[in-house]
Amino acid sequence: MEVYESEREYLSELEKRAVVPEGFLVSTESLKFYPVEREVKEPLSMNLSLIVTENPTPLFGAMFTRNAFPGAPVLIGREKLSSEYFKGVIINNKIANVRAPGGVEDAKKVLAELSRLLQEKEDYFFPSSTGIIGWRIPVEQIVKVLPRLVKGLNNNSLLPIAKAIMTTDSFPKLRSERLGDGIVVGVAKGAGMIEPNMGTMLSYILTDVKVDREFLRDALKECVDKSFNRISIDGDQSTSDTVMLISSGRKSSVPEEFFYRGLLSVCRKLAEDIVRNGEGVAHVIEVTVKGAGNESLARETGKAIVNSPLVKTAVFGNDPNVGRIVASIGDFLGNEGVAVATDRVRILVGEEVVFERGYFSLDANKEKRLADYLERCYMNPEVKGYPVHGEKVRIEVDLGMGEGKAVVVGADLTYQYVKENADYRS
Repeated sequence: MEVYESEREYLSELEKRAVVPEGFLVSTESLKFYPVEREVKEPLSMNLSLIVTENPTPLFGAMFTRNAFPGAPVLIGREKLSSEYFKGVIINNKIANVRAPGGVEDAKKVLAELSRLLQEKEDYFFPSSTGIIGWRIPVEQIVKVLPRLVKGLNNNSLLPIAKAIMTTDSFPKLRSERLGDGIVVGVAKGAGMIEPNMGTMLSYILTDVKVDREFLRDALKECVDKSFNRISIDGDQSTSDTVMLISSGRKSSVPEEFFYRGLLSVCRKLAEDIVRNGEGVAHVIEVTVKGAGNESLARETGKAIVNSPLVKTAVFGNDPNVGRIVASIGDFLGNEGVAVATDRVRILVGEEVVFERGYFSLDANKEKRLADYLERCYMNPEVKGYPVHGEKVRIEVDLGMGEGKAVVVGADLTYQYVKENADYRS
């Protein structure tokens, strides 16, 4: 279990992971602007991040949100997936560029100027945005900063990118795995409006390992399904969810299974980091569902548990009200028309069996142990800048129906979550 005593200690660890893979350059800049949609006393801050390959590469892929109202960067990104090459992605925080009048045109203006400065085809560049939905990005101010952003390109560290893409995140997220003589490194942002279904969560994964383009895209899709698509903070799918994977192809290839395992490890760790860093999160909840009729049913049963407001609030209160877990399972399966033999269902919280053979298994001593367990897993949401520990409230459900299994990671529901989202635009 990872334990950190301070923000400095956490950032020191991230710096060790933040190697820029060979063949990539990165840069960050900031700007001030006044939004046209709302009067503000002081200008707002926006960060720009740029990730480019030294040479255009055909080895890239991306997954995007399934939200029916996607942002302009998602619309443009979907089109650009058919491009022959990738050269770079420019990312802004603060404004998500979703359904604002002229949003697509605004993003393309930025890409056009970026491609001119880097002397490459505009088709090779992707936009990416996160933040407030419905506002226009400040194109004029962004374009003015682009020359500094391009001039600052370097291969020193990915940590500035991990920091710059944050919005309501309280700490940066960065994971890496060695692959032979190469590496796969990923950064991510996301703290609220989190229940990805892809393909306000963004992730950029870079590798210098040479890999077949078709395999890269297939591996990304499968790894996303087994990681980012199995987390939920609040059950709200963003209009901007994006995961990109790019390879410079500078290092020798490795066996496909080896590459897949490394990519999956990075995706799963980033996904859990997002939940641990969720808005107001005080407990991370990991639900393992097995014995389902198929993997899909196991995944959706797990999501039904972590998305239940009653389960989430009970966990926040360190109250082992396990009846809420059973109720959420029964609610989901009943409404889905799934027949379940209740006498075959077995449920554990931590190491404690709380339901088996069709009945609850509880007593005063067990209730006390469960309450103590929840309290040990608690994180103070007021602590910012680093994850205080890696504990999780572990719930295991065996439906006794088949071989389907899935792990879903979610979070509790706290006063702090409500406050942060009530004050989000203030």
